[in-house]
Amino acid sequence: MLRNYFKTIIRSLWKNRAYGSLNIAGLAIGITAAAFIFLWVEDETTFNHNFTNRDQLYHIMQNEKSDRGISTNGSTPGPLADAVKAEVPGIKNSGRVSWAMDELAIVGDKSIKINGIYADPSILSMYTLDFIRGDAASAFKQVQSVIISESMARKFFGEADPMGKPIKMNANQGYAADGLYNVTGVFKDLPANCNYHFQWVSPFKAWEIANPWVNLWNNPMPEVIVQLDPAASKAAIDKQLEHYLSTKVTGTKNTLFLFSMNDWHLKANFENGVQTGGSIRYVHLFSLIAIAILLIACINFMNLATARSEQRAKEVGVLKVMGAGRSGLIGKFIGEAIVLSFLAVLLAIGLLYFLLPAYNTLVNKQLSIQLFQFSHWTSLLAIGIAAGLTAGSYPAFYLSSFNPVFVLKGIRIKTSGSAVFIRKGLVITQFSASVILIICTVIIYQQVQHIRNRDMGYSKDNLVYMDLQGNMKKNFEVLKNRLIATGYVENTATSLHDALHVYSNGTGISWQGKDPHMQIPIHSNAVSPEYLSTMHMQLLSGRDFYPSFGADSLSVIINESMAKLMGKEGKTGSILSSGPYHAQVIGIIKDFVYNDIYGPSAPLILFPDLNGATVMALRFKQNVHLSKALAAIESVMTAENPGYPFEYHFADESFDALFSTEALIGKLAGVFAALAVFISCLGLFGLAAYTAERRAKEIGIRKVLGASVQGLAGLLSKEFLQLVAVSCLIAFPIAWWAMKGWLDGYEYRTSIHWWVFVLAAVLALAVALITVAFQAIRVARANPIKSLRVTE
Repeated sequence: MLRNYFKTIIRSLWKNRAYGSLNIAGLAIGITAAAFIFLWVEDETTFNHNFTNRDQLYHIMQNEKSDRGISTNGSTPGPLADAVKAEVPGIKNSGRVSWAMDELAIVGDKSIKINGIYADPSILSMYTLDFIRGDAASAFKQVQSVIISESMARKFFGEADPMGKPIKMNANQGYAADGLYNVTGVFKDLPANCNYHFQWVSPFKAWEIANPWVNLWNNPMPEVIVQLDPAASKAAIDKQLEHYLSTKVTGTKNTLFLFSMNDWHLKANFENGVQTGGSIRYVHLFSLIAIAILLIACINFMNLATARSEQRAKEVGVLKVMGAGRSGLIGKFIGEAIVLSFLAVLLAIGLLYFLLPAYNTLVNKQLSIQLFQFSHWTSLLAIGIAAGLTAGSYPAFYLSSFNPVFVLKGIRIKTSGSAVFIRKGLVITQFSASVILIICTVIIYQQVQHIRNRDMGYSKDNLVYMDLQGNMKKNFEVLKNRLIATGYVENTATSLHDALHVYSNGTGISWQGKDPHMQIPIHSNAVSPEYLSTMHMQLLSGRDFYPSFGADSLSVIINESMAKLMGKEGKTGSILSSGPYHAQVIGIIKDFVYNDIYGPSAPLILFPDLNGATVMALRFKQNVHLSKALAAIESVMTAENPGYPFEYHFADESFDALFSTEALIGKLAGVFAALAVFISCLGLFGLAAYTAERRAKEIGIRKVLGASVQGLAGLLSKEFLQLVAVSCLIAFPIAWWAMKGWLDGYEYRTSIHWWVFVLAAVLALAVALITVAFQAIRVARANPIKSLRVTE
């Protein structure tokens, strides 16, 4: 019985191959798009799932209160880790983690820059690293030890056992004169969807010895991670931590709180001390887009199925005369829809495997399809069933309602007003969603371009950054002269931070007339005298630093925001003080964008110092041949700094990386908007075919009476263009509301221009007209005798 049922369905599909192909193609494209989105969503929502204790792991965050509001960061005092474990009930374990850093690792003739961290021994057990060799309990018994990732072990030791073998590294940290660290463990590589990407871990004690300031309560820098008892109350611990810092640091107003590892990736945004979400909004947005695309694909099925209603009316009549009940007919048509849906699922699986490499390139991930993974095959099964039921429900109820007497007597089936309304409503829904996606894509692109074209206050073109390593700092003057002598380099300078990321700040700066109660963090950067000219920063008043460091050892340059903060003292000649140190303001520069590319520039002080430098900025001359220039620079660096790899990155690439999420969202929105429009056109094609079928005799009569092909095509197209116009009217306010809310999250943002809505409407109407015109012209050119012939 079941076999015959499926044979009947397959024969029906084969008989109507064109409609079947459109149905399967539309559903397959919808399922493929939704599957890609859900793969991305799965990857985003499973960040840090490699850490089995993630539900109990928290980062202690600090809210710094100042006159400019509350800023939230993860830097806390080093002694905090041991103190909270001993004094706060409910905290099971704690440990310190340094910021991630690239260190040159050397084994024999191999030297590679590798990313890693310093961490307390407790971190190894809290993070449950998967050890291949060694174990967490014995890994850090010696200070000069290091555990490395599986891939790092292969890079340096091949297939040999690395345990106990030395690696020369961490030379820049000042600890261990010989720089040799013995390998005491090898752990499995961390997955890509993890907040950490370290390939080596050394004891925090090694970093602490070289940087004793981490033991000061008033000098926050390391991250403090805690593990709670499973039965502990986060709210209760937050209450204890809130004013905990004030018991250790006299006069501080800063407060502490727990930040769950489960929120590190998707809910990491804070505004004025309150967690406001983050990338989770994109997860929600694209989940809705996936559902919308699936619904659009299902709507196509409904429209294409009802377009065949006239052809299947006699089939329904015969089946009813033969004794088929309405429930049986509903089951038959829904069964056909589910079979079609699963054929579409099979096609979608093929498309997924074929398009996955291109999609991974687009989203910059390494996603994979695991068909035998429970969540993946059950998801595809659920999508197939849901799409079949959704797509087949309306046609099934509609077709099974035909009166067999009217059908077999050849009386034309009358279409109810509600049926017409539903079909038109479905098309309006499709195009409304498509127009919304088009508008959102354009505005996201505009916002990204708006930021890219923002006046940064310096030129990021032809600017290259290199980390200072080896003898680069000691021999900077010689290195600078040799680089300029190549003929490719305009200038070079050093600094503690690059121009985009100036993290050093404090509230201990004072000047004459300053309110003693004012608490505003002031950023600072140690630079070489060539910094302003190398960065092409604009000096508004005063002078630049003298070429000699000693000549300006007690001089500083401030930015416009700092000058405004100082009021009438914000001028050259004023004195800034920090404890026993005093410096004179010799110049004021135009504000440049750093840290927050969407907000205004914060107060900043530049002071001359080479000892604290960590990065070198190098500017090429205009119109140089980059490959030749880089080759010349590499030659100089290899000669002046042997044993260290030549590594660099362009400033504009670092800048683009700051809004990579927005750029990615714009690309994805564009791709899925195009797919939504394409799938919607299939639905419009179905409704046009249905209407042409219903109005065949009317068109024949009009043509006999002298109507032209152009007039008939216009008559048929007019109705559909009206539907798309209604879609635009519905989509405009929704898109405006959604995009206004999204843009309001950025202080520096583009405007929503009226022409974007006009562009979306014109595009939607043009695509709809092209789609409908094919059917309209085909019907208008048909021989009227065929449609007017009376059949017995």
